[in-house]
Amino acid sequence: MKSKLTLVLAMMVGSVAAYATPPAAGVKNVVLVHGAFADGSGWKPVAALLMHKGYNVSVVQEPETSFAEDVKATQRVIDMQTGPVVLVGHSYGGAIITEAGNDPKVAALVYIAALQPDTGEVPGALLQKMPAAGKGIKPTPDGFLYIDPALFANDFAADLPKEQADFMARSQVFVNGGALGQPITSAAWKNRPTWAMVATQDHSINPELERWMYKRSNSHVTEVKASHAVYISHPAEVVKLIEAAAKAPAK
Repeated sequence: MKSKLTLVLAMMVGSVAAYATPPAAGVKNVVLVHGAFADGSGWKPVAALLMHKGYNVSVVQEPETSFAEDVKATQRVIDMQTGPVVLVGHSYGGAIITEAGNDPKVAALVYIAALQPDTGEVPGALLQKMPAAGKGIKPTPDGFLYIDPALFANDFAADLPKEQADFMARSQVFVNGGALGQPITSAAWKNRPTWAMVATQDHSINPELERWMYKRSNSHVTEVKASHAVYISHPAEVVKLIEAAAKAPAK
């Protein structure tokens, strides 16, 4: 009995040690920023893989009530980090990290099927430059936006299991329409090394718009055959891109 108990304890200690061992080199802190109509729980598969590899992962739960408040929520989490940060944004979260990424702690930016506006650009207007295939976004009487639950899977999460997409539709976070109407004051990607992922079957942001934005910024680009919810459906590919940013030589 004692030998079995010792073995179990040794396995537990070994597992914890492996989980906590930091990467050998590069940035250790990763901050994940979700987009509109979602919350931070969607990052769970990515966060789990990163933590298993030894990264210190934080997930921002921005309120989606205004662009300024969403940026502040992100800066608040960045401030909590010890050392440099890889800042990752999905969808509307790309606009947030474009502004918040000017923080001195931010060493690299990663855009996952995300908006990547330039200084002075308005995210909502940028979306209209090359409209997406999805048509499900609707306004509430008080100026918030949501995706019609009947169209949510098609527009946002076509490659997720039906039950998961259905729950995401029911639990979606409404975003203040005004948040998409605020211009970027200073695009951090002009002064930070940048990586980006195109979701080639994205119905929320036109994949051609993603390619255009990422080419303009000279981002290191990878493409994945996935829906807008690529960060949930393809976590391994997302983690690989984040690790490339984390391990890149400092400039």
